[in-house]
Amino acid sequence: MYRRSYQSGFLSILYSCGSAPLELWGMHVKNGYIRRVIDEEVKSLALELAGTNVATTYIYCPAEKKKVLGISLPFLIMIIKNMKRYFTFEITILDDKNMHRRFRVSNFQSTTRVRPFCTTMPIGLSGGWNQIQFNLADFTRRAYGSNYIETTRMQIHANCRVRRIYFASRLYSDEELPAEYKLFLPIHRKKCVREKPEDREIKHEKPEVEEPPVLYKTPSEQIIKEEVEKEEEPEIEVPPEVPEPEPQPEEVHIPEPKIPIEDEMEEYEIEHEYEIDDRHIFEEEDTVIAAIETAVEEAVEETVEEHDEEEDFILNEMAMEDEG
Repeated sequence: MYRRSYQSGFLSILYSCGSAPLELWGMHVKNGYIRRVIDEEVKSLALELAGTNVATTYIYCPAEKKKVLGISLPFLIMIIKNMKRYFTFEITILDDKNMHRRFRVSNFQSTTRVRPFCTTMPIGLSGGWNQIQFNLADFTRRAYGSNYIETTRMQIHANCRVRRIYFASRLYSDEELPAEYKLFLPIHRKKCVREKPEDREIKHEKPEVEEPPVLYKTPSEQIIKEEVEKEEEPEIEVPPEVPEPEPQPEEVHIPEPKIPIEDEMEEYEIEHEYEIDDRHIFEEEDTVIAAIETAVEEAVEETVEEHDEEEDFILNEMAMEDEG
């Protein structure tokens, strides 16, 4: 399609705001839809692709399968909105080894796999609109060690919203890009509310009036008046500073604790109880001592009586022996 045309700068293959955005593209829809909607974020038209299966709802370019794009510009730029669903796109290129290689990029894969004819890569999209920049020459050299020649085919699968897809000879800054290649987000402007005349505070400033100079008939009158004003001003006598007395420490009187009457009665009763108990103990001791003394006296008397009986018995035996 573009192989024989001069390619430089920018080459757009899809623009959602154009009169026929899918003029170069073919569609395949199953369990989904492809339509142009007004995006609420940018307040402009966008091409929306949605479906239950990303493999069955897609657009492809060129529309005829026998044709090829033939775009030799190495940079692919896509302005796409993340719909927070599965999304993938494919690019088929031709390298200097006359081999057709395919790059498949998706947001549901986590690893990069390089195969002889297909390379799958993950992509991370932020919320809202994203600008994807794809360096085809660099990826071809890293994956297959060959040089990029041209892009032959391209497919965009669901689910996403597309604003523009174009190729460029190099990466341009925002200042270098044309206005139609930029994505302008609406600026929320504040409404200018005029103040009511009632709310305004009108300040009337009084003009400063200078006092007219005093005119004297003769210079002697002016000198006399100045001397009189000086005499009228009384001199203010400053009293001498009196040193402040040093603060003396205050005497602190600690009052003696007073025992209430109830506490005194309790203490007296307790002491009285102890006295009664002591007397009782002494009386018991006296009775015990008296009992012990009587028992000792009885025991002594018994021993004396027994001793006397033994002596009488011995004397009787001795007398009987003498008689015999």
